[in-house]
Amino acid sequence: MRTYWDLCVGFVRTGVTGYGGGPSTIPLIEYEAVKKYKWMTEEEFGESLALANTLPGPIATKMAAYVGFKIKGPLGAFVAIMAHIVPSLVGMLGLLGVLYTFKSSPVVKGMINGVAPVVGVMLAVMAYQFFQKGRQGLASKWMIGMSLFSLCVIEFLNLHPGFVIILFLTSAFVWSTYKESGKTLFTRKQIMRSREEEL
Repeated sequence: MRTYWDLCVGFVRTGVTGYGGGPSTIPLIEYEAVKKYKWMTEEEFGESLALANTLPGPIATKMAAYVGFKIKGPLGAFVAIMAHIVPSLVGMLGLLGVLYTFKSSPVVKGMINGVAPVVGVMLAVMAYQFFQKGRQGLASKWMIGMSLFSLCVIEFLNLHPGFVIILFLTSAFVWSTYKESGKTLFTRKQIMRSREEEL
């Protein structure tokens, strides 16, 4: 029961404080899932985020579903999703009239402009963490090259990020399979040579 409560509290926080849509909520979900409750590692969070980006729908809701399902199965996924979206939904419906009334107010505009840099910093910190992970798994030149390639394809060719992620996942799978098959073949040759030497 405690775990369900933690899921509920954690995703209520991400839903209420996630200003600016799905991307700005991801660092908050990472904090709850990785740092606070330690439901998963940073590597697993990064992998699940990459896979979630290839699927349709809001990214924050997909991440909530994944984390909840990982911890407590289907019921955990349901609890995490509801905890994430219901408070924001209720707040939006309750404040919709107020926002429309004061949408041209300089105070409201100032509040929005004041929050925007904070969201930018959170996203920048998360991007830096992903670059650090990428540098550990790849050589720096490969990481920089793949990053620039992704930027050009997404920004200038307007290709959906999901297709880029699928391309890189497929390429990594093919390359890893090729390397592993080469290692296996090399190991077999070594075994055969050692046997021949023994004979």
